[in-house]
Amino acid sequence: MSLTCAMACGIACGRASAHGSEAAGGSGGTRPAAAGAALAPDRSGKKRIGTASVYSHRFAGRTMADGTPMDPHDDNAASRTLPLGTKAKITNLETGRAATVTIQDRGPYAKGRIVDLSPATARKIGLTPKKGVAKVEVRPIDLPAPKEDANR
Repeated sequence: MSLTCAMACGIACGRASAHGSEAAGGSGGTRPAAAGAALAPDRSGKKRIGTASVYSHRFAGRTMADGTPMDPHDDNAASRTLPLGTKAKITNLETGRAATVTIQDRGPYAKGRIVDLSPATARKIGLTPKKGVAKVEVRPIDLPAPKEDANR
């Protein structure tokens, strides 16, 4: 489970993701078991302001929603609403520092959080493990083309 999830839900949250709990039935996939239905992808390109948190290093190597292993040294992030593959600029509103990430996973599922950041990205924007969270602006830079419905 992610640091976000651990702080909000505790150990038995039932999430199955790169930062989910295999003990709660997760297999390393990213479908939230206890978080309800997935949100519709936000393709508006509008900026959002909210709270960011940091993935824990212990989730390194776990499969993210896009099928790749989580690498704490890469600039990857999780969003519940931005389409997978979206490039986004994350700006820490407290420090003014920014970094570009690729949305590769789903989450965070803690109330008020809009993005989980890799430890490398968190360091770049001045988000320290001791603080754990920061107010950020998430500005989509490049949205991937929508996938065609396979049922058509």
